[in-house]
Amino acid sequence: MAIFASEELLGTFVPVIVYWLYSGLYVLMGSISRFDDYRLHPRKDEDAKNLASKSTVVKGVLVQQAFQIAVSLLLFTVARNNATETVTTGTSLITLAGQFGVAMLVLDTWQYFIHRYMHINKFLYRHVHSKHHRLVVPYAYGALYNHPLEGLLLDTVGGALAFLVSGMSPRTAIFFFSFATIKTVDDHCGLWLPGNPLHVLFDNNSAYHDVHHQLYGNKYNFSQPFFIGWDKILGTHMDYTLQKRKGGGFEARPVKDGN
Repeated sequence: MAIFASEELLGTFVPVIVYWLYSGLYVLMGSISRFDDYRLHPRKDEDAKNLASKSTVVKGVLVQQAFQIAVSLLLFTVARNNATETVTTGTSLITLAGQFGVAMLVLDTWQYFIHRYMHINKFLYRHVHSKHHRLVVPYAYGALYNHPLEGLLLDTVGGALAFLVSGMSPRTAIFFFSFATIKTVDDHCGLWLPGNPLHVLFDNNSAYHDVHHQLYGNKYNFSQPFFIGWDKILGTHMDYTLQKRKGGGFEARPVKDGN
């Protein structure tokens, strides 16, 4: 029971710690002028174009993470009834891979449709989702800057469904949600770094999501955080080209499908 309890706590708090550590790495890189050559927006635009101060963003993220912690502890308490069999029998690598895959698909599906609906419904967009879009120029630790209701529906409930449907254990959840956190932060980092393995493995990346944060892409590229399948299937995919920006850095320019 003590081992299981420690896994519950790790599964709850490790993704939060990973969020700030990984975000901190991008803050450090962003403070070094040579990384300006990899920015998707000029450095000055973070303050000039964004409608929320960085202190406000930090407070908003901490509120959302408090909700996530509470729901995670509740989930792991519910899952405790099945813990004995999971701990004693162990889990094969094939089963773990399957659980990861199922959890990724469930999370992607949930977030696509909730995210898209928040753009379609004018009330929800104006009063809830527009808070996240105050960051026209995304940056790493603003990844979870959302209205509390959006954070609860999109991330917390989505994560809970992924956990329950996949049947993963709290131990597996530590790794899955840490990975999902890294992916979400990376998608908002505002940098296009050569050799970034997440850009190589996933078409859904910082440039893809940056298009969504711009006015021209507001009704496209809803998929997050892993794949772009739902955008492709349902006609909300907006392709882009990365071009060198005068003065340094890159710019994601939209190319609609079929053009």
